[in-house]
Amino acid sequence: MTLKLRDRPAVATGLTLILLLLCFCFLGPLLYQTDQTHANVAITNLGPSGAHPLGTDANGYDVLGRLMVGGRASLEIGLAVALLATSFGALWGAVAGLAGGALDALMMRAVDTLLALPAIFVLIYLATVTQPTLPLLIGVISLLSWLGPARLIRGESLSLRSREFVDAARGMGATSARIVVRHVLPGTLGTLVVNATFQVADAIILLATLSFLGFGLPAPATSWGGMLYQGTSYLLDGYWWEVYPAGLMIMVTVIAFNLVGDSLRSSFLAP
Repeated sequence: MTLKLRDRPAVATGLTLILLLLCFCFLGPLLYQTDQTHANVAITNLGPSGAHPLGTDANGYDVLGRLMVGGRASLEIGLAVALLATSFGALWGAVAGLAGGALDALMMRAVDTLLALPAIFVLIYLATVTQPTLPLLIGVISLLSWLGPARLIRGESLSLRSREFVDAARGMGATSARIVVRHVLPGTLGTLVVNATFQVADAIILLATLSFLGFGLPAPATSWGGMLYQGTSYLLDGYWWEVYPAGLMIMVTVIAFNLVGDSLRSSFLAP
């Protein structure tokens, strides 16, 4: 499989957008410095101006600076969830697919049981009994996101376990753990990479959903979803700058990672 950016304008566009987003969120605060810790009630809900290009919110925070800080948290959570959920899900699915039999049935019934649980009720419960933090949000979203990769990789493993190189490894005395790590997981690399790109986008959307349920990052920290949630209270007052910029950033980020994921999927599945 070869991937040439000039032949794949979608992946080039997606990668360019992701690079711009990373620069905006991680380098932007170094160039455009604002106070995102202390509220300033003297400048609440100001419209866009030279001093505040995207205005201020209900707490007096500069919206442009808040977009950078909130985007950094959103991307950190999205990337961390993609890494954790894809890694754990891939390992679970590879072990189940390679083992087969009763162990495979038991492991996949556990996945099916978790998939059957209404996630919305789990999230509401967590929002009422815990204080959200960045590590906790990463853990919760990862817990809800690893099931899909597990089913995907389990399917790949079922086909790989009957291949000659796996039989040869068994014949040479390789342990099941070594077969999983050295043969099965590398054979599913294409699926893993594609799935990870979609996991980032899904995690950012799920984070926005959690913010609407009151399970977002506690103030003064924020995310794009938290900004969107807070801004909707003032949308009818005409304060559009408190809603649309955050919504646009979520939309652009999801589109960027989906463009990359779709292009990679087409490339890995191409003969």
